[in-house]
Amino acid sequence: MKNFVVNQFNTFGLAFWVEIMTEMPRCTYYFGPFLTENEAEEAEPGYIEDIQGEGATGLQVAVKRCQPDVLTVAADLDQNFDNPLQWA
Repeated sequence: MKNFVVNQFNTFGLAFWVEIMTEMPRCTYYFGPFLTENEAEEAEPGYIEDIQGEGATGLQVAVKRCQPDVLTVAADLDQNFDNPLQWA
């Protein structure tokens, strides 16, 4: 039931997402959707750890309501990667 509600919130742009931008490589990652800002903030450290574990540096992190078209944008490669959604 929770996934249905989160999906509905996401459909209307009301879901929260964790956005992580990195300087090296120049990428933007989106993780979510989440029903509440608090849920997104609680999940944030795990995503940061994963990205740092991949060797990324210069992270800028934000939790915001949005509706990303793609979940990974690699600016250095001028590519978008549409990864499967990671449900909260």
